[in-house]
Amino acid sequence: MLMESKESNQVISCTNEYDRLERVLVCPPAFMKIEEPINETQKHFLDENINQEKAMEQHRNFIQALHSNGADVVQLPPINHFPEQVFTRDIGFTIDDTVFISTMGTKMRNGEEVVLQDWLEEMGIKHEKIETFAIEGGDVIVDGSIVWVGVSSRTTEEAIAELQSNLPEHKVIPVPFDSQFLHLDCLFNIISSDEALIYSKAFSKETVERFAEHYTLIEVNDGEQFTMGPNVLSLGDRTMLSLPVNKEINKELKLMGYKVIELDISEIIKSGGSFRCCSLPIKRG
Repeated sequence: MLMESKESNQVISCTNEYDRLERVLVCPPAFMKIEEPINETQKHFLDENINQEKAMEQHRNFIQALHSNGADVVQLPPINHFPEQVFTRDIGFTIDDTVFISTMGTKMRNGEEVVLQDWLEEMGIKHEKIETFAIEGGDVIVDGSIVWVGVSSRTTEEAIAELQSNLPEHKVIPVPFDSQFLHLDCLFNIISSDEALIYSKAFSKETVERFAEHYTLIEVNDGEQFTMGPNVLSLGDRTMLSLPVNKEINKELKLMGYKVIELDISEIIKSGGSFRCCSLPIKRG
């Protein structure tokens, strides 16, 4: 199923969202399509739908960019009854030396996490399953001893409590946001130890103030939130992948000293996710 042996490098560690990306799991969008719209972006593109050939080409370019920047890329096998499988971020998340396996928040995606679990077991990688319904990796953002977790249609406070019980040395902070949005990483993303992208309108004043206690907040406008502006992927060394269409964010990041690699995955974002959604880091260093 996977062209990889147990002898491959199995060391895993992720303590934040911005250290150098060394190993990451992806899945080609071979069967990607919008069947039943499950977010506002999919509703917008339902009639147009997904050009699978174009999506596959863009995903190959994405993998090449990851390779070119030093990441070891593992491809999980696409399965024809999982149209959202390209978004590997949601099926699990790595905190320190453990990969936590999600409990998916919608029937359409139930079973995707089993592909991850099978690979982890095959490779002998430490993992734990969150049993409580439900939690998805798009809602989980890690920064050292703090784990921010969105309370959403895909992640419940009960599952967040289970995660906290599994992480006694961490402070797991629930983050409520406007229910029209899918995951926290569509609205908020930490890009350095003291900077984060945010779409403030999705949060209460108190939540924004709490974020501001930890980070300098870089505001994302309405249009660029819709085109997944906050959902950049940090590659390390203040380098990140971002969509060319998000001109204001890219300009601001460059002025702040970031290297922004602009890569077009416009076909994939029709389904409601961008670079962060399409990647499951298992090692940063």
